[in-house]
Amino acid sequence: MRMENLEYKIAKGLLDIEAVKLSPEKPFLWASGLHSPIYCDNRKALSYPEFRKTICESMIEVIKADFKKVDVIAGVATGAIAYGAIVAEMLGKPFVYIRSKAKDHGMGNQVEGVLHQGESVVVIEDLISTGQSSLAAVDALLKCGVHVAGMIAIFSYNFDRSRRAFENADVELHTLSNYDTLIDVAVDTGYVKEEDAKMLKEWRYDPDKWSKDHE
Repeated sequence: MRMENLEYKIAKGLLDIEAVKLSPEKPFLWASGLHSPIYCDNRKALSYPEFRKTICESMIEVIKADFKKVDVIAGVATGAIAYGAIVAEMLGKPFVYIRSKAKDHGMGNQVEGVLHQGESVVVIEDLISTGQSSLAAVDALLKCGVHVAGMIAIFSYNFDRSRRAFENADVELHTLSNYDTLIDVAVDTGYVKEEDAKMLKEWRYDPDKWSKDHE
């Protein structure tokens, strides 16, 4: 499957099941305090077996094409745990997941599951925004003495800051779809008006300024 066709298919699927919603006239308020024209909850796809299968099979295609050695699949808590577990099962690989922070009781683990020194790990993520939490998960794995081959995510907002963060961390990132493709799909399907597309695309270049302008 050509990557541009896959990006379009995944973006359309996310819109169809309302995992992604666009509202340029009435922006969403994120937990960070930012106002945004988009809200994304990829966990909704877990409730749609065919689309869920498409996502996981697409991730496996990327793994087989771009990662020569994979010992373990890791999922980032909480949104990517299920996807990671399904991908690991389909590949017959061990699975671990990474908490947002280490537990404050018991063994104090941040990574749950079994890892061995030097193993090669592919990380599954559901959404890339700034990249900070995703790269924090990578750091937690590196502290376990493993090699992180790269990360695969369902969707990315395509922020410049996240691209730079992954480049600076030297972490290979693959995303099944992205914000720019989503806007193209939204226009093609009549989800948003064509005149709104320019404003929607401007958001990702400077989300902080966009938020202040739309408070």
